[in-house]
Amino acid sequence: MPSAPDDTGLRALVAHVGAFHITDRAMKRAQERIETALVAGALDDELRRSYTAAVRQYFEGFAREARAHLRDLDRRLEQLHQVQFNLTAERGVAVKRIESTAGILHELAALEETPA
Repeated sequence: MPSAPDDTGLRALVAHVGAFHITDRAMKRAQERIETALVAGALDDELRRSYTAAVRQYFEGFAREARAHLRDLDRRLEQLHQVQFNLTAERGVAVKRIESTAGILHELAALEETPA
């Protein structure tokens, strides 16, 4: 008599996937089918294969979407950092300009106070 496969890993995967808020209908159906089969003790190889294929398809797409979003965020952060760098440099120039003009105005005031 062949031994039944150990479903411990599959049960853990089903629980982990079940913790996600899944809106995709096909993935929801696959999740419901496998959960029902596990409770009923009616899990077969075909259901196991179809479930793992559905999980792979859903989460690979989800991962691609998340990576694309991360790349976009990184690009936007890089642009923001460049703007911050440029503004910091501009601020330094403005501060030096203020210091220079204040020095000139101070010299001018001192000169105007001195009798000729």
